[in-house]
Amino acid sequence: MSLQTPNAAPPVLLVHPGPHGVAVYAREIAAEVVRLTPGARIATPDALAALAPGSPVHAHVTDRLWGASPEEATRTVVALAARHPLTVTLHDVPQESDGERNRPRRRAFYRAVTEAARAVAVNSAHERELLREEDVWHGDIAVVPLPVDERPASVASSDDGVGVLGYFYPGKGHDEALAAAVAAGVPRLTVLGRASEGHAADLDAFVRRADAVGVSVEVTGWLDDADMAARVARVAVPVIAHRHVSASGSLASWIGWGRRPLAVRNRYVDEMAQLRPGTLAVVESEALAGAIAAARADASSTWHGVAPLPFGRADAARAYLRWWGGLAP
Repeated sequence: MSLQTPNAAPPVLLVHPGPHGVAVYAREIAAEVVRLTPGARIATPDALAALAPGSPVHAHVTDRLWGASPEEATRTVVALAARHPLTVTLHDVPQESDGERNRPRRRAFYRAVTEAARAVAVNSAHERELLREEDVWHGDIAVVPLPVDERPASVASSDDGVGVLGYFYPGKGHDEALAAAVAAGVPRLTVLGRASEGHAADLDAFVRRADAVGVSVEVTGWLDDADMAARVARVAVPVIAHRHVSASGSLASWIGWGRRPLAVRNRYVDEMAQLRPGTLAVVESEALAGAIAAARADASSTWHGVAPLPFGRADAARAYLRWWGGLAP
């Protein structure tokens, strides 16, 4: 990533409405860029027609946000890049967990986007390597980590259970957290969130599997910030056990709320532990049950107490401004 001082206005920041995590993140970063650079402009997809052809645009991209299928999303983003010099931040990059049917389709989408874009960014070095390993993109890639800002602390009132935060979908780590909870003798598991689109039946099946092995599951559904703060504080043991991960907003959320989750080791977890030392308790997968039992016995170990947290939202916005400013005209 270039460290030059920005020498031009940032691109128009394209943001989607709605609750999708990538859309929410795009709006947050855009607002911070505007705060730092008041002349920056934000546009929604329905306002693109009024934007002069050739105006530089930045977009946050995942196929699920841009179309009903990877093929439809490809047509939409490639058409956008044909009208406007386009920089992109890629999210949810393709990997093994996409399955035999969707993995090649998603690879094709991300390959088309990177080939059409002027420049490409991701949220972790792990994702940069995934793009290369999946033979999607071998060119320059900027890395701008997901930011974390401290949120108001809540008074802890433990419910003595394990918690997994974020949307439910296969591969998110709920099954691993459940198996470890059973092995550790923990009778409760809280899903802090709701099912990802298309995965309500998977969540229902998970709740039934848990009940069959003696673990009661509570699904909170969507929570606003105040309710989430209270529920995050009540969880006895926060757990992150993704089998496959791109970049994890749920990991960032635990840290932002002051919690120090047990995080099963993978390349991304190691990267985030290095970025924010002391905020994650990194464990091998086979040690998760023992770590859960130890954390229940020492509640203080699940709170990190790190302040200020490295790399907040303003840092991310400045990183984008440096990147855009350093791109060749």
